[in-house]
Amino acid sequence: MDNIVIRSGDSGDADLLLRFFDEAVEWLVARGSSQQWGTEPWSRVPKRIERVKGMAADPGLRIAVVDGEPAGALIVSEDHDPHVPAVDERELYIRLLITSRRFTGKHVGGRLIEYALDEARRRGIDLVRVDCWAGGDGELQRYYEGRGFRPTVRFSVDEWVGQVLEQRLR
Repeated sequence: MDNIVIRSGDSGDADLLLRFFDEAVEWLVARGSSQQWGTEPWSRVPKRIERVKGMAADPGLRIAVVDGEPAGALIVSEDHDPHVPAVDERELYIRLLITSRRFTGKHVGGRLIEYALDEARRRGIDLVRVDCWAGGDGELQRYYEGRGFRPTVRFSVDEWVGQVLEQRLR
């Protein structure tokens, strides 16, 4: 974990993010979880390419780098995604957490979550929330629970079912 550096992202990271999403889709399809993000690589879907360009331009984008190689990405914001129910307090929302499959087991996702929690503390925010796909075998939700998040509310966007999780810092 000591060799993971977090840097600010910028609009030039769009291709990097697309590569991370393409790797994730390939892995999800191989394990029978295509319901999460479909079967088509994001780099081939114009709507998703535009979405990723927006992510790359987000001022909350951070890139995890391991031994000089980009290994994961995080976007944090004090605004939650529109499909998620609001809360009556200030929050830091993890809008994106994705890691390269090439760095599986290297604690990249965990380090990015630690960065988000530290950022919330720096800003004086007591609540960190994230949402994830609630389908499949529940492994993704368990991942967040294993890092101190607890499930709160489920939501649906068309056929896609998501789970909001939160972690209180005080």
